[in-house]
Amino acid sequence: MSLLSTKHLLGINDITLDDINLIFKTADNFMEVINRPIKKVPSLRDITIANVFFENSTRTKISFELAEKRLSADVVNFSSSSSSVTKGETLIDTVNNILAMKVDMVVMRHPAPGAHQFLARHIDANIINAGDGTHEHPTQALLDAFSLRQKMGDLNGKKIVIVGDILHSRVALSNIYCLQRLGAKVRVCGPPTLLPKHISSLGVEVSHNLKESLTWCDAANMLRIQLERQEDKYFPSLREYSLQYGVTLPMLEKLDKEIVLMHPGPINRGVEITSEVADSEQSIILNQVENGVAIRMAVLYLLAGKAND
Repeated sequence: MSLLSTKHLLGINDITLDDINLIFKTADNFMEVINRPIKKVPSLRDITIANVFFENSTRTKISFELAEKRLSADVVNFSSSSSSVTKGETLIDTVNNILAMKVDMVVMRHPAPGAHQFLARHIDANIINAGDGTHEHPTQALLDAFSLRQKMGDLNGKKIVIVGDILHSRVALSNIYCLQRLGAKVRVCGPPTLLPKHISSLGVEVSHNLKESLTWCDAANMLRIQLERQEDKYFPSLREYSLQYGVTLPMLEKLDKEIVLMHPGPINRGVEITSEVADSEQSIILNQVENGVAIRMAVLYLLAGKAND
């Protein structure tokens, strides 16, 4: 079978356009699997995967675990809050202990940017980045782009705006890299305090005007305000933020076209978007959740193929 050009999925910049298209093609096949009455295939029944999460996660962890079980892999879940990490064990000690249990792949979320690259240099298993600090979240970007492609067709030339807390978001950076690789035009929009200083060097447009950006775009990806990552006060209040950068149904109705609305979740309803928008026909938020399992199945399947080549 065709394989990815890399042994790991550390970030979008580490994979090629051919890799992205192969992941999408494989995910298309797995979409059929997860919509069948029997949703399991035996593809990874000889593979053991450790989910190693040093930060809390609900959606990503469940999505990966479901993908692994759909592929019949053996799954080991590891949470740092209830582990030896709280006793001072290092990252490499933790993973070496897991590898001593003969684990083939490690899906890891870690608060330190670059933790996955460090691991990939030191251990033999396939590493999948499930989020590293405010750096990257490659499978989220892949499922977002896959969901857009499903709704809009070829993304070449499409205009996508990413709105909100770009500064603290690992989703934003991975999305920018992935969408640009697929030929889309990308804009970021938010208050100046929540946009990184040199973001324009990535080749994106920068705007502080939501209404103008919605008029410009074909699709808008609304990011969550990450209060847990904000040590300083970046805007006066959530209400103030919502008035400036929250999407409402009347706002969408004033546009002379329909745009696609996305959100990587979890949604702060009434802050980034209202409930009416989240549940509207223009929203593909639930599609993103479903597609997340298929994309992660594709990544696991293709990386396992690389490992067994």
